[in-house]
Amino acid sequence: MKQQEVAVTVDSVVFCNANNEFKVLLIKRKNDPFEGQWALPGGFINESEDLITAAKRELKEETGVAVETMEQVRAFGAPGRDPRGRTISIAFVSRIFCEEDLSAGDDAAEASWVSIDDLPQLAFDHAEIIEAAKNYL
Repeated sequence: MKQQEVAVTVDSVVFCNANNEFKVLLIKRKNDPFEGQWALPGGFINESEDLITAAKRELKEETGVAVETMEQVRAFGAPGRDPRGRTISIAFVSRIFCEEDLSAGDDAAEASWVSIDDLPQLAFDHAEIIEAAKNYL
């Protein structure tokens, strides 16, 4: 039996409450797959880092936002969720009380706070991840 190659990624769902409107932090992808589409900040873990460290690093690299605490929501691993191959993503959630200044970087062309009531079409299964994070809270 051939051993399957599996990639592990992390995704960060960061919520804020601004003027009684709940928003989520999204990035516009700079690269394929889903170039130009909105997504959660995240990416592949480095071999030597643990999951939460990877989530915080990717969040900072792609948005400029640093968070102190994150909570693991759950894993997402449906076959076909990533066109690059079998990928399992561990989702984390954070809550902050104000809209941090954003600076897109790394794989992100843009970063923005978006109302959770007016989400655009999202890459991968990120709408499902946001829903799970909302339910987790």
